[in-house]
Amino acid sequence: MTEPARSRIPPGQIETTKWPVLHYGDVPTVDTSTWTFMVSGLVENPFTLTYGEFLKLPRKTVHCDIHCVTTWSRLDNTFEGVSVQLLLERAKLKPDAKYCLVVAEQGFTTNLPLSDLNRPDNLIALTWAGEPLSAEHGWPARLLVPHLYFWKSAKWVRGFELLAEDLPGFWEQNGYHMRGDPWTEERYGGRGLTQHEINRFRNASKKIAR
Repeated sequence: MTEPARSRIPPGQIETTKWPVLHYGDVPTVDTSTWTFMVSGLVENPFTLTYGEFLKLPRKTVHCDIHCVTTWSRLDNTFEGVSVQLLLERAKLKPDAKYCLVVAEQGFTTNLPLSDLNRPDNLIALTWAGEPLSAEHGWPARLLVPHLYFWKSAKWVRGFELLAEDLPGFWEQNGYHMRGDPWTEERYGGRGLTQHEINRFRNASKKIAR
């Protein structure tokens, strides 16, 4: 690994040329004839797009490195998809929207501060290396947030719920960090949660995911 490449590897990470497949549960079977993407919550213009409508939106290409909390990093990836900022602009965020609960297939969720979600390099990715995403990597669409650990880039994404308070998603409820910055190794235990908080957050996120 050359010195410039080494400088792109966060602490505790090892470079790989493969793209490991990691997720909880089975790969969902997605029917694009019924697939929708919804932006709701603290927005002036909530909306729902069908798969056909989503494919008609302008595309953007992002070249980036990706870093998994399980310690692998893959450099020089090329993703194409719809800009997250374009979707947020269409939704017209309300002033009290500070966080997002990302909703995906099978009730999976992950949380992001709006300051991490609303960035130019973030996509709802449709392709990788010029080819449609494989089912194992999130087809038909996955979130791409390359500056955070890759569990935040939820596979099989279905929507955003904009919130005033930070609401932990699936992995965050199970010990992962609330933010997930690879450069400061925010892997686990971002802040302590009481069992009462965990139960309240789980009930709230399940309600939103439905």
